[in-house]
Amino acid sequence: MALYKEIVTKAIIGKGKKAFKDVYTIDTNEAPDTILGCWVINHQFDGYKAGDKVGVKGSFDINIWYAYDNNQKTTVATQNITYDHTFSIKLKADTEVDGDTDIIVRSLYQPSCSDVAADGKTIKFTIDKELGIEVVGDEKVKIAIEEDEEPWDIIEDEMTPAEEVAIDEQVNEEYL
Repeated sequence: MALYKEIVTKAIIGKGKKAFKDVYTIDTNEAPDTILGCWVINHQFDGYKAGDKVGVKGSFDINIWYAYDNNQKTTVATQNITYDHTFSIKLKADTEVDGDTDIIVRSLYQPSCSDVAADGKTIKFTIDKELGIEVVGDEKVKIAIEEDEEPWDIIEDEMTPAEEVAIDEQVNEEYL
């Protein structure tokens, strides 16, 4: 009959990913003639517990390069965008989001601008991103242990008695 012990360890108790497609606007001082480029930098985010749900707060900077004044001048419009998403993640049986639970968020697809268009002095743009969320909590693992201890192996000397005698005979006791 085997004995069992329980080990408490941190393990992933829930995991999921979600893609987001959000539309934002930015107002400019001039009416853009042509959008020359759009890029996203400085993406930062953090996961948190929101009751029985999981939340992600984050921000990034959007930079939109455009031409104006009949395409004779250019400038860059910059804006910091913040977001806060909450959603449910399916947890493994008999687990819950509690005080000892950690939320790990990874950006599986960095925010990028997929569509941008100018309408008067307003620029409308679409940001795509994908986040992966892992919920880490305490889990118990039950392991079987053996009752019988394995016997010790006997370690044999590598020299034979004849070799030991030969070494003793070669020692010069009057050396010093």
